[in-house]
Amino acid sequence: MQFSFKEIFTAFMVLFAVIDIIGNIPIIIDLRKKVGHIQSEKASIIAGVIMIIFLFIGKRILSLIGIDVNSFAVAGAFILFFIALEMILGITLYKEDENTALTASVFPLAFPLIAGPGSLTTLLSLRAEFKIENIIVAVIINVLFIYVVLKTSSRIEKFIGKNGISIIRKVFGVILLAIAVKLFTSNIKALL
Repeated sequence: MQFSFKEIFTAFMVLFAVIDIIGNIPIIIDLRKKVGHIQSEKASIIAGVIMIIFLFIGKRILSLIGIDVNSFAVAGAFILFFIALEMILGITLYKEDENTALTASVFPLAFPLIAGPGSLTTLLSLRAEFKIENIIVAVIINVLFIYVVLKTSSRIEKFIGKNGISIIRKVFGVILLAIAVKLFTSNIKALL
């Protein structure tokens, strides 16, 4: 085991930027309004477990079912695209079912919002550059940060206010839309 502060910090920053939990605060607040309560611990742990499992067996799972990383990223781009549309236009595309309160912590929060195609494909590319133990530490630090943001999202909402949340939601909706387009265009080239 070779722990490197530089590798951990770099992997943490890359994942932090891709997961963009600060940018997802409006989505988290919106989800909390839809379903009432979000299980912060459950969402954080599930997201962390998905990322660590994917780090070890992601490429094999995808190739086993005949999907390459690029196709996976394009599919994720569509999900992000629709979430962004909801944020910008104030419409609801994701219809809740009766069990939404139970599943919201898992879908769409833990997956695909936190442990989504962006972060999963990033993990695969980090694995090519860094030692696996450093990436795992970076994932754990990100999960702890995600947990804190999920736990304090209602306080953050009170601090920012309704208008502030609405503005941030639209701004981050546009940013999320741009990320979706970038994810789509950079991966569709490899597919064509």
